[in-house]
Amino acid sequence: MKPVDITKLMRQDVLKMRPYEPIVPPEVLAERAGITMDEVIKLDGNENPYGCSPRVGRALSKYPYFNIYPDPEQREVRAALSKYTGVDSANILAGAGSDELIDLILRLFLEPGDGVVNCPPTFGMYQFCTDVCGGHTVELARDKNYDIDVAAIRKALDNKAKLVFIASPNNPTANLTTEADIVELLETGRIIVVDEAYHEFSGATVVPLVAKYSNLIVLRSLSKWAGLAGLRLGYGIFAPAIVEQLMKIKQPYNINAAAHVALLESLADIKYLKGTVAKIIEERERLYAKLEGLKFLRPYPSDSNFILCAVIEGNARKMHEALRKKGIFLRYFDTPLLKNYIRISVGKPEHTDAVIDTLKKAHKSR
Repeated sequence: MKPVDITKLMRQDVLKMRPYEPIVPPEVLAERAGITMDEVIKLDGNENPYGCSPRVGRALSKYPYFNIYPDPEQREVRAALSKYTGVDSANILAGAGSDELIDLILRLFLEPGDGVVNCPPTFGMYQFCTDVCGGHTVELARDKNYDIDVAAIRKALDNKAKLVFIASPNNPTANLTTEADIVELLETGRIIVVDEAYHEFSGATVVPLVAKYSNLIVLRSLSKWAGLAGLRLGYGIFAPAIVEQLMKIKQPYNINAAAHVALLESLADIKYLKGTVAKIIEERERLYAKLEGLKFLRPYPSDSNFILCAVIEGNARKMHEALRKKGIFLRYFDTPLLKNYIRISVGKPEHTDAVIDTLKKAHKSR
């Protein structure tokens, strides 16, 4: 038998896809920098530097049922999220991170070739999942202030695009989309997905609109504010008719038992978690003030737990490399819409001080 070129049996559109570029785990960062894990200052993933509630580790260490499949209907999880959000559990579905929910939404609504509006620069999973699900991405760039172009989006929806993804606050620009703009898009009758992964840092939400607009989907995450990024837990707020169909197509046991326990313990320890969120917001403002004092950077105001900066003197990639050698890791961008930019996740006060000091030294020695 002749060797088979197995790629000829694969989906040709997948073969042409660009892979998603994930962040690198801390153990790999430490190895690359030649330092220990404890020396890594990881400010590239918008993670919570204070970690999860102490109750989570204690509960997981005592949980006796890891040999049993978790509840496929997520009864306790949805009830706890209902209490937290004030939304009926019939409107809620949890996923293995909001990433899984993005994929499920597209699986539910997309026919092959359907249009999905994406507003770059923004979260890369919208385009990635659209490609995987066989959709067609309609890219409508944000304006110079990184606000969405409502008129252009409406025109695209008139031309049979079916869904719009809007991150609010947006990643990586950290700005909000106004409720008025979202309502204007909802009036088109198309599916509008508002990703509120950073809601707890902004306080802004369009969740109350779900009761009025069945075509509105709101996504949330426990990765950032609750420090559960490693356990992969997000949720969406939908019209019950959408939940019913998503429940049908999701993997039966998509919320693992550890994530289930961690969510319940987190939502039972809101006072602690709100305290860490308050610390991050306070440190965000301090970091912003210090970045404003650097003549070679232009920071953008943030409603999230990270700050985007334009590098106006110097090179973002070289700046990133200089920090990496000191064990400090952040994101840099060199794309047409983000030419020569860096993004810094908000860490602890000592992280801010280390970043600012290293940035000054790197700029001086360039």
